[in-house]
Amino acid sequence: MQGLDSPGFRIVLPRGLSLGGLPVLGALDLAVAAGRTTALLGPSGSGKSTLLRLVAGLLPVPAGGSVTATDGAPLPGRIAYMAQQDLLAPWRDVLGNITLGAHLRGEAPDLARARAMLAEVGLAPADSQKCPAQLSGGMRQRVALARTLMEDRPMVLMDEPFSAVDAPTRHRMQSLSARLLAGRTVLLVTHDPLEALRLADQIFVLTGAPAVPVAVPVPEGAPPRPAGDPALLAAQAALLERLSEAVA
Repeated sequence: MQGLDSPGFRIVLPRGLSLGGLPVLGALDLAVAAGRTTALLGPSGSGKSTLLRLVAGLLPVPAGGSVTATDGAPLPGRIAYMAQQDLLAPWRDVLGNITLGAHLRGEAPDLARARAMLAEVGLAPADSQKCPAQLSGGMRQRVALARTLMEDRPMVLMDEPFSAVDAPTRHRMQSLSARLLAGRTVLLVTHDPLEALRLADQIFVLTGAPAVPVAVPVPEGAPPRPAGDPALLAAQAALLERLSEAVA
C-alpha cells in the first residue's frame, strides 16, 4: 500500500491567513510527521478546518506561504479526505459509494477490492447493496472510512470524522481507523481531547487570535491507546485545561 511509504508535509504561513478580510490564522510553520497521526484541536472558529482545506487544495495558499510534502513530490493526487458528514451519495448503494472516486475519475472500479474493504471495516456482504438511508450512523461512517481507504492515498485528512455517532460507536471507529490507517500520514481535526489522545502521535492546539498551533505532550504507547489508561486520563484533564485557556 502507498500508506506504508507516506511522506510528511509542512504548512508555512509567514504572514498568517485572512478570509474575507478577517484574520483566521497567525504566522505558523507546522510540520506533520511522516507515517504518523497528528491531531489538531482548538476552539470553534480557530481555523482547524481551514488548515485542512489548505492542505487539500480547496483553499488557495496565501502569497508567501506553502504546503509541501517532505519528499519533494507534488501533493495533488496523494491526499484522501474524510469529512465530518459521511457525504454518502443517496442514489448509490454501499458498493457504489465505496467506489465513487473511481466513478468520478472515469475509471473501472476494482469491485473485488471494494468488497474486501467492506469486510475490512466490519460490514457484511449483504450490506453492499443497501442504500445509505437503510444504514445506521455507525454503518454510514464505516462506509465513509472504506471509501477513504479505497483511494489508497499516503496522506489522509480527517475533519471531525466520528463526531456524528454515539460514544460507543465513536470508540469502535477510533480503534478501527487507527488499525486501518497505520503507516499513513494522517492529519486529524477533532474537538474531542480523548479522541486526540487515543489516536495521535503528536497533538497541536490552535491558540490565540489569530490562532497558531502549540504542541502539547502525548502519552506514551502506540495508538489506539486504552481509553481507561490512568496516564491518558490525566493527559485528558490537562488538555481540557489547555483548551479552556485557548482564545478563538
